[in-house]
Amino acid sequence: MTERLEQQIAFLNEADKLKSVNRGTLLCDASRAENSAEHSWHLTLYALVLADQAGPDVDVTRVIKMLILHDLVEIDAGDNPIFGDYDQIAMEAQEQIAADRIFGLLPNDLGDDLRATWEEFEANTTATARFAKSLDRFQPPMQNLAADGGSWVEYNVTEDKFVEKVGSKIATGAPGLWHFAQKKVSAWFAANR
Repeated sequence: MTERLEQQIAFLNEADKLKSVNRGTLLCDASRAENSAEHSWHLTLYALVLADQAGPDVDVTRVIKMLILHDLVEIDAGDNPIFGDYDQIAMEAQEQIAADRIFGLLPNDLGDDLRATWEEFEANTTATARFAKSLDRFQPPMQNLAADGGSWVEYNVTEDKFVEKVGSKIATGAPGLWHFAQKKVSAWFAANR
């Protein structure tokens, strides 16, 4: 029992490092970049509040579990902004190594369960994962809109680039959210050309 608890606390202490990983997206008030722990928390709140946007085959409780875990690998691999310039294959390899280490801190049964949840999110093949991934792509644009363009300005994002990189990922798991975002984003880009 003591050994199991030691492993669980070691994992939780390691997870605290996510608070030090800064992301490319600004807070809604544009005062600073959010960190990955804040992003994960905010996404779980998105899942609770926007659960009515999920399809009938979506397990919202599992979505919340995915979203609280999905960026833990950034402790080792860092954040790669969607509009940034990075090697996708190298990033995925780094994230797999990070997942091995981080989930490996836990007792085997718990580590295997959480790792499987993370893998399901990454694979993006179940209805639940697609909705979780849609929320992960929907939240940053909502913050960028609130921050009058936020990181779009820094990364020289165009509307076409936005639609290409983000649109299908939102539309696949949450078509209603994509319809909402597309109108708002189009209006912002039209006003800021």
